Amino acid sequence: MKHLFDFIQLFAVQTTLLNTSGNDLSPEMKSYYDLRLLDYAQAALVHDQFGQKRPIPKNGGKTIEFRAFTALNKALTALTEGVTPSGNQLDVMTRTATVAQYGDFIVQSDVLELTALDNTILEATKLLGRQAGLTLDTITRNVLVAGTNVVYAPKWVNGAETPVSARTALDTSAVLTVELVERVVAMLRAQNAPTIDGYYVAIVHPYVAYDLMRDPDWRKPHEYKDTEKLYRGEIGMIGGVRFVQTTEAKVWRDSTCPAQTGATPAYYGVFATLFIGEGAYGVTEVEGGGLETIVKQNGSAGTADPLDQRSSVGWKALKTAEILLPEYLVRVESCSSRFSATVSAN
Repeated sequence: MKHLFDFIQLFAVQTTLLNTSGNDLSPEMKSYYDLRLLDYAQAALVHDQFGQKRPIPKNGGKTIEFRAFTALNKALTALTEGVTPSGNQLDVMTRTATVAQYGDFIVQSDVLELTALDNTILEATKLLGRQAGLTLDTITRNVLVAGTNVVYAPKWVNGAETPVSARTALDTSAVLTVELVERVVAMLRAQNAPTIDGYYVAIVHPYVAYDLMRDPDWRKPHEYKDTEKLYRGEIGMIGGVRFVQTTEAKVWRDSTCPAQTGATPAYYGVFATLFIGEGAYGVTEVEGGGLETIVKQNGSAGTADPLDQRSSVGWKALKTAEILLPEYLVRVESCSSRFSATVSAN
């Protein structure tokens, strides 16, 4: 007797809906699976939360345009009584980016569908939704951490601060502190970077958040006046910054990092914390076609599946991200005295 997994093999995705009687997926079920996939994907889209959203262009090629408006200069010339001044005009800065397509799918056999205790299509949708969210979030994150506006955490030895000017020069005493948070806030304010609902936002790794949350000045979400407006992953605020925690915050552990003597791997992990002002970057939307669920029922492949043995569920998405105003985005690189020796790169 053939083993169950002999029936599970990869086949190409065809179309979303079929007209053949008995093989079509109803619009209601299509919407249901779309919503489930979107729900699970959005839970992982931490880095997308604070970007300028742009819809995927329809019939407009692969290029998407993001726009940012330049601030107006001060109007220091006094008005002349009865004379209409020249006025001003908007100065629009545009940046274009090319979208790329990503996706994956799971194929299952008719035997699995008949014998499994769970709704395997729904379970596959959950898994794929989480995968889609993490994939799209990582694409955005990798664009943001490539920005050139970077601050390295200083080293501290016996209470004395030593500035650091390169990632390789960090060590495990170079951690994110409240003072450094306040310094970055000062940098953003000096650039007139607008806040997001009154605060800047920082995306932080749990290991970096560990040091900050031990500070007595730390304010946790349950101490906020309005707890209904928390961001996805928000853990608290300090120094005019609301911190959003995610394990997907960038971690490097390679030859660009400080050396770790007598250990494997031979480098300490370095963490990126992104401090964000409003309008710093743009992303494509996942709603309205940016992220799509594709479900195939048994028999939908025609002669490629002559015994109606396979069904599949998958996702595909068009995605890009772009830094629009680099001065509104600061990356702080730091280590952790407790975790840099054991953390894995991501």
